[in-house]
Amino acid sequence: MSAAHLLRHSRKLRTLRDALDYDRSALVRYFSAASASFPTKGSAAAGVEKRIGGARFPQCKQPGKELETFKVSLGGLNGRYACRRAPNNCIPTTITGLNGSLSCGQVSSARSFSSSADLPPHQEIGMPSLSPTMTEGNIARWLKKEGDKVSPGEVLCEVETDKATVEMECMEEGYLAKIIHGDGAKEIKVGEIIAVTVEEEGDLEKFKDYKPSTSAAPAAPSEPKAQPEPAEPKVKETEPSRTPEPKAPKTEEASQPGGRIFSSPLARKLAEDNNVPLSSVMGTGPDGRILKADIEDYLASVAKGGKREALAAPVLSYTDVPNTQIRKVTANRLLSSKQTIPHYYLTVDARVDNLIKLRGELNPLQESSGGKKISINDLVIKAAALALRKVPQCNSSWMSDFIRQYHNVNINVAVQTEHGLFVPVIRDADKKGLGTIAEEVKQVAQRARDNSLKPEDYEGGTFTISNLGGPFGIKQFCAIINPPQSAILAIGTAEKRVIPGSVDGQYEFGSFMSATMSCDHRVIDGAIGAEFLKAFKGYIENPNSMLL
Repeated sequence: MSAAHLLRHSRKLRTLRDALDYDRSALVRYFSAASASFPTKGSAAAGVEKRIGGARFPQCKQPGKELETFKVSLGGLNGRYACRRAPNNCIPTTITGLNGSLSCGQVSSARSFSSSADLPPHQEIGMPSLSPTMTEGNIARWLKKEGDKVSPGEVLCEVETDKATVEMECMEEGYLAKIIHGDGAKEIKVGEIIAVTVEEEGDLEKFKDYKPSTSAAPAAPSEPKAQPEPAEPKVKETEPSRTPEPKAPKTEEASQPGGRIFSSPLARKLAEDNNVPLSSVMGTGPDGRILKADIEDYLASVAKGGKREALAAPVLSYTDVPNTQIRKVTANRLLSSKQTIPHYYLTVDARVDNLIKLRGELNPLQESSGGKKISINDLVIKAAALALRKVPQCNSSWMSDFIRQYHNVNINVAVQTEHGLFVPVIRDADKKGLGTIAEEVKQVAQRARDNSLKPEDYEGGTFTISNLGGPFGIKQFCAIINPPQSAILAIGTAEKRVIPGSVDGQYEFGSFMSATMSCDHRVIDGAIGAEFLKAFKGYIENPNSMLL
């Protein structure tokens, strides 16, 4: 039976209900361990009692230092009942001694004001969750310093999330009193306090040495139980006494299978002093045991040049490069993708002579109109988008109970930067012209290199393209699917090949590009993937059809 049910149906508890509902804020002020009516270590004159709704509560003077149990007199109820109080808080959390436990709840300020008497009202700012997959973040730099006045909409700091670096804005007007985590702070959990603001400029000095409380987050109230469980005496469990195992004499090691090396203590000491690995010495003692004489013979043979093995392993020179947040998240996501998604791969070679010719015809028009040059990658994006519109099964995601097929064709483009791998998105690529696609790709790629992408620049993609051919000359490769998408297209470089000509016995040169699609077999069957690549190849070899 719940506490609320008890309060409604018990006449004895009506007075207690009135006491609890009368003035909740008064509970904060009038519960204290320093009260005259409660058994405490302090003087009886240290507290002042106040009667609220038939119950007597003492006035709070000092915060409790530890979790305490004390007595409460409730008017209209028989007996005295134990009340537990949380640390550094005057609010009673549980009253026992009735037919159950009554949870009084916890009074908290919506603005996270401190309950300490020596601190004025303030607001603790926590690390925000700036992306759906963010669990922790880094502070790139603070744009405001301690003591600065802040207004709603002003940027406080730049936060490095698992995707990009995002500006965090101030939500209320005030003054930045304390910065808990400074520039470059790493691995700050979402919700962890990073700064404190106050309303009045005169309160800044009081937060000079402020440190956030480790118990600042209120604990969720536990569900009341119908019957209090009797306290069971704690029985200290003692481990059964163990019979000490007989130790082997130090003169030799215990004989154990599995390649263990047998040696005498004197031989081990001599080998350790001379940096001799015991595995390099052949023992002549019983059962191949290494003796002192064996170590001496080994040292003598090394001195004569009979052994060329190095006595000490060479020390490797290395540098530890710290992982950025984006690299750690990318590593975790790719590992999860490879382990949980059943990949299979389809490769097709498409002749790109007509594509190169069309690009050469369009770029002079682009330059004359002030537009950006169209690259081969821009034409590949357009061809893939149109192929997805023709084969929408490849523009889908696995959702466990169903397959979600998207109506928008949003293409993510892999961009490698010094900060890590980014995949900005080109939205509705099937509906945009080549000039628009070229402009957007160059803009988002530059923002990725500047580490200034916003969440809307990379979220919402339905298909990914990774091109290592043009910039790096890679002939062919297999990419890892970017969850929750079901496919990724890997583009290789174009290379010239000798092919049969239109007339028998004649040959000609042709440029061919390799394209490999990694597919999620849960979503895309082999025939569907082949159908997509057939449509893609058709647009690449006949690029004029993309302009229709």
